[in-house]
Amino acid sequence: MKIIKTELEGVIMLETDVFGDNRGYFTESYNQARFEEAGINNSFIQENHSFSSVAGTLRGLHYQLEPMAQTKLVQAITGAIYDVVVDIRQGSATYGRWTGVILSESNNRKLLVPKGFAHGFCTLTANTHVFYKVDQYYSKAHDRGILWSDPELGIVWPASDLVLSEKDKLHPSLQDAENNF
Repeated sequence: MKIIKTELEGVIMLETDVFGDNRGYFTESYNQARFEEAGINNSFIQENHSFSSVAGTLRGLHYQLEPMAQTKLVQAITGAIYDVVVDIRQGSATYGRWTGVILSESNNRKLLVPKGFAHGFCTLTANTHVFYKVDQYYSKAHDRGILWSDPELGIVWPASDLVLSEKDKLHPSLQDAENNF
């Protein structure tokens, strides 16, 4: 497994070995022992599946407050996404900074999003399936978000005609968001 660090401490991209032939390929998408060897110690307890039928679907920016904060391991199983992570850890040297990476069925990359980061993605293709493991159960009472278009963040999304849920359209700016990190 190859570990690729991002500019945000703790946010890493992972590449697993892919063994291909004329039938397709095989890869271990998750192996707890290998993750632990790489210093990634998480006990994932839930896996979520997101399907987006159209390109330009934007989901996020989401996070959960402590004590229900989640670490996420995100992967695009089919299609491709532009995955964005924002540091919301107050007092962090990179607070309010973001990074974006492409995850796709062809690059087989996964993104580890630690607690203390808001997460969202924009689909680059139609019929995109995203799987992500989390280490804490969903809690509606702790569910929060940040406005995808917060001008203070300045996130450059790869599409202009975005499709969002009503909930995601109404999130507050980072400055106004409830945050206990």
